[in-house]
Amino acid sequence: MRYVFLIAYDGTHFAGSQRQKNARTVQGVLEETAAGIFGTPVRIALSGRTDAGVHAAGQIGQADGDTAVPPGKLAEVMSRHLPDDVKVLKSAAAPEGFDCTRAVRQKTYCYRFYCSRTEHPLLSRYAVRLEREPELGRMRAVCPLIEGEHDFAAFRATGSSARTTVRTVFSLLADHRTVYGVPMYEIRVTGNGFLYNMVRILAGELYAVGCGIADGKDILSAFETGERAKLYRTLPAAGLTLEHVDYGFPLFGI
Repeated sequence: MRYVFLIAYDGTHFAGSQRQKNARTVQGVLEETAAGIFGTPVRIALSGRTDAGVHAAGQIGQADGDTAVPPGKLAEVMSRHLPDDVKVLKSAAAPEGFDCTRAVRQKTYCYRFYCSRTEHPLLSRYAVRLEREPELGRMRAVCPLIEGEHDFAAFRATGSSARTTVRTVFSLLADHRTVYGVPMYEIRVTGNGFLYNMVRILAGELYAVGCGIADGKDILSAFETGERAKLYRTLPAAGLTLEHVDYGFPLFGI
């Protein structure tokens, strides 16, 4: 039987989501816990990988096996045995023929940063501190330039193994709110797929535009030339969260 899971984790102390030798990973911790429940080694596949330090509120995983625990109760049972920084929020029997990696239609990520001269102890775990405050209007003005289908070769880090660099960004939104008296910015992007560090590079470029360091012409030039060097730096992993994975139908009911 195939089970599907909704998984959340704090990526601070993980070396990424994908299983690695001699490193603590989300997949490794989940598989170790599942093996104790299923009574046999279990492989847990994820909708996609996240890098070291990146968080998830809506990662999707799957596992094949047999257990006396009802599908809907498996999340609760697994979470009892999981550490505090990773939990299975929901579980269900997977639809016939479902593959959590291949069936993905779109993913939503959110990058958060706050503007302050000092680290805030209640914010710095899930948002990155940047000293200079950007102008939100400038950031929003260039979002439509990035939406749509483009060659995002310039928006990937070295080491990417993607066969094609063409991706579609369905929506890109920049927003601002005040948290604990501190300006907090959120960049939320939904697309059909993302290259290595693509969201963190996009977030950095929007920040640069907001600060007047870059403009829309720089973004259009990056699409045309594919040159990474002309873009702003990649922002740190701690500000990035995988928010939602969409398959076009609900996995866990309404």
